Amino acid sequence: MSGSSLNVLEATAADLRRLLELGQVTSVQIVEEYLAQIEKHEHALNALASLIPRAKALGIATALDEERRQGSVRGPLHGIPVVLKNCFITSSDLGMTTSAGAVAFADAEASKNSAVAQKLIDAGMIILAKANMTEFAGMKTIKMMPGWSAHGGQTISPYVGAIKEGERLLGHSAPGGSSTGSAVSVAAGFSPIAMGAETIGSIVTPAVRAALYAIKPTVGVQDTSGLYKLSEFYDSPGPMAKCASDVLDMTELLLGRTLRSPSTGTWEGLRIAYLDPGEWSLAEEMCEQFEGTAEQMRDDYEAYVLKVKEKGAIVKYPVELAPTTSLDIEGKPATIRIAYWEFKHITIPEFIGGFDKCSVGSLKDIVRFNEQHKDVAMPEPFPEQDQLTEASGYDDKPEDIEKLKQTLRALGKSSLDAVFDREDVNIIIAPGDSPLCIHAAAAGYPLAAVPLSRLRYNGRPFGLCLVAREHEEGILLRFMAAFESLLPPRPTPLL
Repeated sequence: MSGSSLNVLEATAADLRRLLELGQVTSVQIVEEYLAQIEKHEHALNALASLIPRAKALGIATALDEERRQGSVRGPLHGIPVVLKNCFITSSDLGMTTSAGAVAFADAEASKNSAVAQKLIDAGMIILAKANMTEFAGMKTIKMMPGWSAHGGQTISPYVGAIKEGERLLGHSAPGGSSTGSAVSVAAGFSPIAMGAETIGSIVTPAVRAALYAIKPTVGVQDTSGLYKLSEFYDSPGPMAKCASDVLDMTELLLGRTLRSPSTGTWEGLRIAYLDPGEWSLAEEMCEQFEGTAEQMRDDYEAYVLKVKEKGAIVKYPVELAPTTSLDIEGKPATIRIAYWEFKHITIPEFIGGFDKCSVGSLKDIVRFNEQHKDVAMPEPFPEQDQLTEASGYDDKPEDIEKLKQTLRALGKSSLDAVFDREDVNIIIAPGDSPLCIHAAAAGYPLAAVPLSRLRYNGRPFGLCLVAREHEEGILLRFMAAFESLLPPRPTPLL
């Protein structure tokens, strides 16, 4: 087989691994095919913020092919390309920038890879590009469309095309949360796998809108040094891919433990609580519904509830979960207060510290830089930085924030544990377009996404999000593999 016979829109990392093992393709040929796809379609989708120099990518692939020829294979992902969200610092000698979407970091230089990037490189993966992301994962202005950054522009869904004029933040033509570029890169055939990072919905929302499988592992279990995080309390990096097996391989690598078992791909032991999609959906101010959209999403959701039940899984539907207001502390949401404080005092200083050379040294420097370079740092259509300015004033005592975090973590766990215990289930499922990710983030529990269907209204994919107790990624991955067997072939975009 030649590289030109690869269908990059459909190929999974598992497919590529089989071809490599059979000697039917080389990593050099694979890289050439993905670079060709990027060259053809990136101008229309704007999924990438920075691309590895071609010679560098082919040099790495050549070395990995030689290792394979010598009988030294590092693991199942040896010689497989990957795209990283533009929040994972990579050494400048790889030829890519890391900006978190902000112009202030566009010329930053690093001599060291982030812990996650280094882990992927050590496993033999080939980093092809940095994916565009919502600037600072949304921590710039409340008006900003997901997938937009001053450094990278607006990423577009390969299924829907241009964002509708006047679209709401998570409307049906919007591509989804801050890891949008990563999701679009996989769906558009720029890479078989991508890495995202999630605060609240940042992985699962764009993943379901790109018909992908994805997971946000338990918060706090990975080394996130060299990674821009909006918040230490909420954030966790995770993979997205076209099939469940690829997500499983990536998660095993990231977490350093075996998650595949003899029951992977079966319904054995899975006990599932489904939330009511009528109650668990996006608010109208976030996503306007049109004739038939809400009805189709509910019908397809309930059809698969029945299919899962028919396969022998224990299913409870509909099940009640306390609303997001149950997470309020002293009558007010605590989410933003924690995020703003950590952004100023922890995550921005840590991100800046990952570089050897950087134009800014603090959050106040970033605000000042943006004001001094408005034409490029705060361009239309989002020429504001209200959240950066507001966050720069958050100077609560560390002990007060720590108490707030402990209280919110306990509330998040208790709200989900009440369902796990009351219903005797190990998975809770809701529509991908729902606030279940808020509960998961508050609890620090692992969250995953699977595809479901496509809207007849405009072809946008939609799916499910599912949560398990902390460190129970294996349960989510088992469901993912079993559920994949129920679905028709994954839809590819018409590029």
